[in-house]
Amino acid sequence: MTDLPALAADYLDYPSLERLAPPRVATHPPRFLLLYGSLRERSFSRLLIEEAARLLDALGAETRIYDPRGLPQPDGADPDHPKVAELRALSLWSEGHVWCSPERHGAMTGVFKSQIDWLPLESGGVRPTQGRTLAVCQVNAGSQSFNTVNQLRVLGRWMRMITIPNQSSVAKAHDEFDAAGRMKPSSYYDRLVDVMEELYKFTLLTRDRADYLVDRYSERKAEGRPPPGSDHVDAANAQ
Repeated sequence: MTDLPALAADYLDYPSLERLAPPRVATHPPRFLLLYGSLRERSFSRLLIEEAARLLDALGAETRIYDPRGLPQPDGADPDHPKVAELRALSLWSEGHVWCSPERHGAMTGVFKSQIDWLPLESGGVRPTQGRTLAVCQVNAGSQSFNTVNQLRVLGRWMRMITIPNQSSVAKAHDEFDAAGRMKPSSYYDRLVDVMEELYKFTLLTRDRADYLVDRYSERKAEGRPPPGSDHVDAANAQ
């Protein structure tokens, strides 16, 4: 390690396939929290989220859809407000998220952003989003856009989530749902199926090792905590 003088070698992890193998395999169905960003009675972001939940349920997941009605503005109430407490509890319960917002003025809605703003990066040593998988979606009133999904990706990264590569953006969403609120057959529906399949697979791959995947050298060094496991010294000597 003489060529890395700035490195505190005691806190360096040496990843390997063996280290990535989960110490246990969860047997319960994957758990997903789904969030949408509109309070309209006929909300197309909610309809898309409901369709996503049906697909995840069909794959074998447990799903919960959070209703943002009644959620106060960030810092407009105490964290023990019932709607805030509900949101945080659902995120802690979850192993993955699905986010969908309408695009309004070229961006995600305030309704959606307020939900994320109520989720702390850390509270009492507990992190309600870190290491969870994430799929991002948006609905558009007009032509297809990717402004909102791009913003949601930035937001997911900030919340330290594992955001999957695929995404969904539905143009002219008012034409893509029938009177009963069900999504019509289309390439947009097929893409949503693709996204939910991918999210499910990534969640199965990562949920047993999420804590290890997001364990950081800088945090271990600051806390004086060695890398996970006890074989890092032997690995260092083998270099």
